[in-house]
This record gives sequence, structure tokens and C-alpha cells, in this order.
Amino acid sequence: MPRFRLTLEYAGTRYSGWQKQKNARTVQGELERAMTEVLGHPRFEFQGSGRTDAGVHALHQVAHLDTPSPLKPELFRRQVNDALPADIVVVAVSPAPPRFHARHAAVARSYLYQIARRRTAFAKPYVWWVKDTLDVTRMQRAADLFRGFHDFRAFTHDDPEEKSTEVLVDTMTVAEADDLVLVRVGGSHFIWKMVRRMVGVLVEVGTGRLSIEAVPALLQSDSPLPATLTAPGSGLFLERVFYQGDDRHLPLVPAIPVSSVSVRR
Repeated sequence: MPRFRLTLEYAGTRYSGWQKQKNARTVQGELERAMTEVLGHPRFEFQGSGRTDAGVHALHQVAHLDTPSPLKPELFRRQVNDALPADIVVVAVSPAPPRFHARHAAVARSYLYQIARRRTAFAKPYVWWVKDTLDVTRMQRAADLFRGFHDFRAFTHDDPEEKSTEVLVDTMTVAEADDLVLVRVGGSHFIWKMVRRMVGVLVEVGTGRLSIEAVPALLQSDSPLPATLTAPGSGLFLERVFYQGDDRHLPLVPAIPVSSVSVRR
């Protein structure tokens, strides 16, 4: 069957994550419903580059579609978008080589987390508002400690007896943008809740409630602390999925800006 590559974006607020579920509304479920409506049959295979959790967004999700139906990619894109809710958008559709696989061919992924330092009327579904004062310099120093190959068993619900919890983190950057603190995490793959727990630890360091020196110990134990600090899904975006030859040097900019104002909170 011909294979097509799809680039997608979505706001995950109203969905129980990416993966299709029987009794919950999901991004994959909505996409498959829309494609079935457009194609007129359910005889296709559709797979994303990876899952996102409930409430998590995507700026650049990638999927592949196998279908026996002849497609005009641009017409198909428009028709599927017409059948989708407004918070899920197919950005591009193009023919793909038969060996292209959205998940297995990906060489890296980056996630962006947005922390708001003031209350916002418009961006609430896309940030984590932290009321405490954050020391960004402390957060940057703690972020440096996550880089490299570590066992993140304390940062996931995955069972290390069933699935490896060792992950190579290529990049972890903390930056300021108006009233936002941005955290970018890049690596070949990530495990369940890992990024949100890393962000939670950074925030705890930024408030001064956790020392920078305590971070390495969290990567060498089964400490329950990261689980208690899990950041909400609202601030997390799958920023980019990279394939062989893609430029991985992207500017670190907000997904949803929160402009500075003279009076906060």
C-alpha cells in the first residue's frame, strides 16, 4: 500500500492523550474517525511517532498512513481538516518511501515546557503558572545535571523490569521569554512522565526548596520525590520530531507567548 507522511499539530487540553482508547476521546481516535469519513472505509494503518499524555500538546507531531485508496495529498489534507475538531490540524501530507516509519525512523525528539510567572487569562491551558519566585540561574545549573545517559526510574511510572528506564538526554535548556520560563529537553526518546517530572524538579530547585546538590541523587535511586513534583500536562508541548538530515538547531521561542506587564499576579 502507498505510504504517506503527515505533520500534525494539536492542543491536547480536551483529550486523554494521543493513543486511541475505547472509552476516552483521544487525538489518534479523532484523526482515525476523520480519515474513515474522508476515505469512506476504515481499511488503513495509521501510526504516530510517539504518544503524548492527557492534556499535552504538539507543535510538530509526525505520523504515517498506509491506505489502498488513491490520494491527492493536498485535497486529502483539506478534507480531513474539515472533518476534524478545530484543536487538531493536519499541517502537511506528502508521499513517503515504503520504509519510512514515523516512530522507528525518528532519530530525536524535543519537548518544550512553558512555566508562567504570572496569572494569564488567555494562555492558562498552555502553561503551568508557578506563583513562587523562580531563580532561573539555579534552574539552569540543575538542568545541566540531567544531560547525559542516566537511569530515570524515579522519573517514570514505567516498570524498569519490563522496560528500560535508561535514557540519553542530549540537551536541556532553561531560558526566559517575557513572563515565561521555557524548558527544552531533547533526546532520542523519553519515557512516561519523565519530562514533566524533570520540570517539576527544576521548579523545586528554582524556588529554593530543593538544593541543586540533591539532583544527582534522584538519578541514582528510586526516590518517590520526583513523582510528587510532576508538572501538569498543560505546559508541555511535543516540539519537534527529527529524522535523518533534519536541522536540530532551532530557536527556543514560546509556543504561546505571555507578554510582560508592569504588575504581576
